[in-house]
Amino acid sequence: MPFNLITKIFSAYSKLRINQIIKIKQNPYKYQERFLFSILRKAQNTEYGKKYNFQKIKSLEDFQNNIPVVTYEDLFPYVERMMKGERDVLWYDLVSYFSKSSGTTARSKFLPVSKELLQGCFKAGQDELSLYLNNNKTSKVLEGKSIFMGGSWEKINDNPEIFLGDVSAILMQKLPVLGRFFRTPSLEIATLSDYEIKLEKMAEETMHQDVRSLAGTPTWTIALIKKVVEKRGVKDILEVWPNLEIFFHGAVSFAPYRQVFKELIKSPKMHYVEAYNASEGFFGLQDDINLKEGEMWLSPDYGVFYEFIPMSEFEKENPKIYTLKDVKLEEDYALVISTNAGLWRYLIGDTVKFTSLFPHRIIITGRTKHFINVFGEEVVVHNTDEAIKKTCLTTDSQILDYTVAPFFMDQEKNGGHEWIIEFEKEPVDRESFIEILDKNLREINSDYDAKRHKDIILKKPIVHFARQNTFFDWLKSKGKLGGQNKVPRLSNYRKNIEEILEFLN
Repeated sequence: MPFNLITKIFSAYSKLRINQIIKIKQNPYKYQERFLFSILRKAQNTEYGKKYNFQKIKSLEDFQNNIPVVTYEDLFPYVERMMKGERDVLWYDLVSYFSKSSGTTARSKFLPVSKELLQGCFKAGQDELSLYLNNNKTSKVLEGKSIFMGGSWEKINDNPEIFLGDVSAILMQKLPVLGRFFRTPSLEIATLSDYEIKLEKMAEETMHQDVRSLAGTPTWTIALIKKVVEKRGVKDILEVWPNLEIFFHGAVSFAPYRQVFKELIKSPKMHYVEAYNASEGFFGLQDDINLKEGEMWLSPDYGVFYEFIPMSEFEKENPKIYTLKDVKLEEDYALVISTNAGLWRYLIGDTVKFTSLFPHRIIITGRTKHFINVFGEEVVVHNTDEAIKKTCLTTDSQILDYTVAPFFMDQEKNGGHEWIIEFEKEPVDRESFIEILDKNLREINSDYDAKRHKDIILKKPIVHFARQNTFFDWLKSKGKLGGQNKVPRLSNYRKNIEEILEFLN
C-alpha cells in the first residue's frame, strides 16, 4: 500500500477524531463516569467483584466506600494466579498478557494487560499522531518509517496462552496492520532481550531507511542515534535520516535530555512530544506542541478511571480522595487508577499536579516513594529535574542520567544530598556546577532552601561525576537493561547509590 494512500486514510480519520477529542475535553466527567460503571458491570462476576459487591455499586460514593485503595502488594496474589491462567479473578475472562514494570528492585511488578486495555493504548497512540498532525499541518511524517524503541517478551509457565514482557513489546505484538506498515525495525529485532545486540541490529536495519519519527525513552533513543552515526561514519544523524521530524517520548522527564537531543539532531524543524504511558496503561499526552515542558492532557478515554489523593492527606488513615470533578490547580496528588484490565483503586505511585482545567492538563511531579524528605526538605523529582536542566544550560553541559540520595547526620557533621551524574558533556568547572545546582534547587524548593540556610541542617551537596556507561553497567548487573527500565532519580535510602558508587570505584 503506497504511503500517500495511507496518509489520506489516516488524515481523514484524524479529522474525525480531533472533533471527538474536543467533545471529550468539554465534559471529561461524563466519559469517566460512564467508563467506571461499564467496567464494574463487566467485572461483577469476578472473584474480586464478588468480594466487594460490584453488583450493588450504584454511585461513585458506593464505589469509594466499598472498594479499598490498594498497593501492588495487595493485588499481587490475584495477579499471580492470573499469570497461571486462572480466569475471572480481577478481570473477566482470561488475560493473556502481563507487562513487567520498570522497577529496579529485585522483584519486578507484573501487571495485567487485557485486550480492552490494549485498545485504549492504541487509541492513545493514534491520538498522539492525530494531534501532532493537527498542530503541524505541513508534516510529512507519514511518508516514511517510524522507529519504536520497545522491550522484549516471552512465554511463561509453559502456557501457550500467557505472555510476559515490557508493555511496549506487547503493543508491538498486537499492533494494527497500518501501524506495522510504518514501524521499523522488524519485530524479531525490536523485541530482542539482549539490548546490546538489539542496538547493533536496529542500527544496521534502520540506517539506510527513510526514518521520520522516533518513539521511546530518551536514554535508549540517544544510544541508538549514536550507534547509527557510528556505523554510517557520519557526524550528524540528519545525514542518515534527513527527514526526521519528531520524537515521541515518555517514561521519564525530558527536561534533562532536551539539550542532548538538540546537539544530536540539529534541525529547527524537529519536534518533541511527550506521553504519559506506563506499564499499567496509557494516561495522557501532550495535546499541543506549544505547551510548557512536561505538560500533558490527562485523557479520560483510554481505559482508566482516575482518583486523586492530596499529598497533604497521603499519610492519613482515611485521606480525602477526589475525582476529576474536585481537583484543584497547583496541588500535588497521588494518582489512584481503576482500569479495564482489573486494577481496582490501585495506587500507582506517581504524583501529579494540575496546570489547567478544561482541558485537564497535568505535569508529573514525582513518585510517592521516589522523593527525599529525610530532613524535612520535601524534594521531589520535578524539583531536581528542573534544577539540573537550569544548571546544564548555565554551565553549557549535558547530562545522560542521575540519581540522588541522602547522606546522614552523625555527631560530628550534618547530613545532605549525594548526587551521581553521568554526562554527555561535562561542565568545564565542576565546582561551579555544584554551586549552581545547589543554588537552583534552593530557588525551586523553599523547604530545601530553609534547611540549607547557613548549613544548619543540610550541608552543600556532594556530586560524583560518573564515567560514561556507569548507569548502563549498573542496570546490566541487575538484569535491568531495556526501554522500560530506568535509574531511580531520588531515594530516601542509600541502597541504590551505594551499589552505583561501587561501579565508580
